Amino acid sequence: MLIQGLYLFVGLALLVYGAHRLVLGASALAYRAGLTPLVVGLTIVAYGTSAPEMAVSVKAAWSGQVDLAMGNIVGSNIFNVLFILGVSALISPLIVSRQLIRLDVPIMIGVSALLYFFSLDGHLALWESAALLGGAIAYTVFLIRMARREATPESAEQKAEAKEAAGASGLASVASILVGLALLVFGSRLMVDAAVSIASALGVSSVVIGLTIVAAGTSLPEVATSVMAAIKGERDIAVGNVVGSNIFNILAVGGASGLVSLKGLPVPEGIVHFDMPVMVATAVACLPIFFTGHLIARWEGFVFLAYYVAYTAYLVMTATQHASLAVYQDAMLGFVIPLTIVTLIVVLVRAVSSARTENSNAT
Repeated sequence: MLIQGLYLFVGLALLVYGAHRLVLGASALAYRAGLTPLVVGLTIVAYGTSAPEMAVSVKAAWSGQVDLAMGNIVGSNIFNVLFILGVSALISPLIVSRQLIRLDVPIMIGVSALLYFFSLDGHLALWESAALLGGAIAYTVFLIRMARREATPESAEQKAEAKEAAGASGLASVASILVGLALLVFGSRLMVDAAVSIASALGVSSVVIGLTIVAAGTSLPEVATSVMAAIKGERDIAVGNVVGSNIFNILAVGGASGLVSLKGLPVPEGIVHFDMPVMVATAVACLPIFFTGHLIARWEGFVFLAYYVAYTAYLVMTATQHASLAVYQDAMLGFVIPLTIVTLIVVLVRAVSSARTENSNAT
């Protein structure tokens, strides 16, 4: 199993570096075509950070490891919200833009619920996969049009970055894209095969491996992007990267994975009954928390991180059939979940009350 662990690590490293090369090459071509840094950030960079999820899930679906494919998608979305936003908020309270609250977060909630609805029968059909992929294309076109319509003057630093990227030759940019794609394909093959072997050796399902190790590993580009943005003070980017990545994971990765499997994508019962509801719940939880002064406070980041630890502990205890599993389930259902619901309601009521007070004072 040590060799398989090494293959898993090497595959992950190839995925991350491949995504980096892909983003560099595609960004350079986009700048040469006259696209603004804003449009490039909303599309190519956001999609590039999700390239590992795409590579792993599509490869898993193509090779028949459908449990791993769906586990990676759902697990990555849960990891993105609870772990990445949690860690980023602990570093620095995160500012949330009005566009995210009014548009992107509702879209994230909507597509999360849509994937759950499509999966209730235990199968993501071909037409449903096509609908998801069509949604990804429509969302991208909408972002580009909106960004161009609402584009603001770029800073000197952004102009310098665009000029430097555009300065790369077209041949070098294409070469970078091809190298990135090749690394993604080879890295995904290594990672999927190693993950399946490790799951078999440990006696746990590939679903659990996909929801935990693979999901966290393929989300490393999002971790790096959001954490570095939080450290640099670009706190809006830290949040936008997570929300955009989650939307892309469901629409593009889910849609493409369902299509390449040729027969649609079977969805494991455990994911339908537990993990997908958790994914939808974490998406919904963002809205009232984001309402509080358009800010994710450090204590809210700590709560997100604590929930990810609790979620991962549940997966591990379920996989190993731990003796304390029943007690843990009762504690989650009887105390933690109701407390969370009450907290979210209080936060939402306070936000609405504060907004009304501000409006009345303004008039």
